[in-house]
Amino acid sequence: MQLSDHFGYRRLIRFTIPSILMMIFTSIYGVVDGFFVSNFVGKTPFAAVNFIMPFLMVTGALGFMFGTGGSAYIAKIMGEGKKEKAQKVFSLLVTATIISGVMIAVISMIFLRQIAIFLGAEGQMLEDCVLYGRILLIALPFLMLQYAFASLAVTAEKPKLGLIVTVTAGLLNMTGDALFMAVFKWGVAGAALASALGQIVGGIIPLIYFSRKNASLLRLCRPEWDGRALVRICTNGSSELMSNISMSIVGMLYNTQLMKYAGEDGVAAYGTIMYVNFIFLAIFVGYATGVAPVISYHYGAGNTKELNGLLKKSVSLVLSASVVMFIAARFLARPLATIYVGYDAALLKMTVHAFSIYSISFIFAGMAIFSSAFFTALNDGLISAVISFLRTLLFESASVMLLPLLLGMNGIWYSIVVAEFMAVVVAMIFLVAKRKRYRYW
Repeated sequence: MQLSDHFGYRRLIRFTIPSILMMIFTSIYGVVDGFFVSNFVGKTPFAAVNFIMPFLMVTGALGFMFGTGGSAYIAKIMGEGKKEKAQKVFSLLVTATIISGVMIAVISMIFLRQIAIFLGAEGQMLEDCVLYGRILLIALPFLMLQYAFASLAVTAEKPKLGLIVTVTAGLLNMTGDALFMAVFKWGVAGAALASALGQIVGGIIPLIYFSRKNASLLRLCRPEWDGRALVRICTNGSSELMSNISMSIVGMLYNTQLMKYAGEDGVAAYGTIMYVNFIFLAIFVGYATGVAPVISYHYGAGNTKELNGLLKKSVSLVLSASVVMFIAARFLARPLATIYVGYDAALLKMTVHAFSIYSISFIFAGMAIFSSAFFTALNDGLISAVISFLRTLLFESASVMLLPLLLGMNGIWYSIVVAEFMAVVVAMIFLVAKRKRYRYW
């Protein structure tokens, strides 16, 4: 299938399935990490991994920015017929990703202990945070490449490449988890090493593929400096950068509030919910990643009829998936929580109760995620960034800080529901307001 094709429901699903599966599989091997840490290392190391993870997610966020912003920009200029320029921008983007990854990794390693202390870690939990984080930071440049290529492979009309890379990296990660923690008993270091190996492979495989002659629309060549294009990409991808940074900041706020109201058990319960949440939201993120280059291409080609069809079909698919995920979450709350914290009855009860509330957010999350990605695909980074900022930072931060004052612990779990609902309201306002400018309605 090509970006220039007409997309009905069946073709749209077939084209986006590799991206959806890629995101789901990425989430699953993160879930496996948590399972092995919780069951083979212990509750405190499990809490430590979840405590430092939001910061580690911030360090890799530039990869999402380069990938989504670059994918939309490259697809747009390909739609305009500028294929040679697309190759040069692609090469510059990959180079910028590598350089940024090395710089961020070095700086983060130096200050990791101070950051963990600032966030509230202490004692053995602090030592586990530092050990786990420093090992993972070694692989950061490769992780950023993996994030970037996840979107760029779709633009190159090779969505299955991203899936193959993710499955390969994930299997290596999960095999490493079992070997390093269950067999060799390396504890938190084993969990970090397994993840790092998977990330390194996940970044190297697509780098090698695009460095050589291939059957895709893109190939790495000698990069040429184009500051204007790089600024455009960063501006357009700022919503994804903002979304990932904001999610991490909010994760830190959740951990702070949970330490205050419930101690390490609260952090462990939240960590369990996040593992499941990543899998569910991966469906929405994967769909948005897969469909975005198609939207960008037809926008660049001026095909408003196809753009209108893509929007209507996407909204229908996302809303249907939202209802299914909400129902599934309610039924699966206890079985999924048992996998992680079944060994502790009180912690299991807290986690199941929290997840039953948290699951309501799935009704609204899909539309908020797609709306932000839709504007990124239209190369309107400002609107996309505003939706992401309000959804993942302002609304959720305000909710997680204020609702516990009224509802206690339940206020922490309800905060995501309130934030996602408000984000959908804002997204609908922008979709209506911008319909004449982009002629998608």
